[in-house]
Amino acid sequence: MAARHDFIILAVDAASAEAQLLLDALSDALLRINGDSGRSSFDVEAATPRGGFYLARDVAGELLGCAALRPLGEADSAIGELKRMYARPGSAGVGAALLAHVEAQARRHGYQALHLSTRVANVRAVAFYAKHGYAPVIAWGKYVGAAQSTCLGKTL
Repeated sequence: MAARHDFIILAVDAASAEAQLLLDALSDALLRINGDSGRSSFDVEAATPRGGFYLARDVAGELLGCAALRPLGEADSAIGELKRMYARPGSAGVGAALLAHVEAQARRHGYQALHLSTRVANVRAVAFYAKHGYAPVIAWGKYVGAAQSTCLGKTL
């Protein structure tokens, strides 16, 4: 558990009702921005010992955001993948706190780098990740040749 700026970040089951509320809000937001909810890219069943699903709340317990971590590729991969990162509109600082938490968890799980994919059309997300040290990396999996996606990464 980590508290930053009055946020509490906890690992939870991605299939929990609270997690699903945030994942639904994220999917709705992505559908508006990109025309694709991104739901097909994340399987809540894919729990792994080297990852987790994290919820951010304020001190009153209000749900503010979420993020997930999993190995990129094989279970023993040196690269972690950031998935389903979301901060509710108006929740300043939550995205940065979640990202820092996932990076810390990734280091703890032995990852040497963290990679993610986002849509080029999601200019706020692209700018957010650039501000936090993420730079273009070679695409993987379904993102290879996908002009609508940009793959970013950061060495931990």
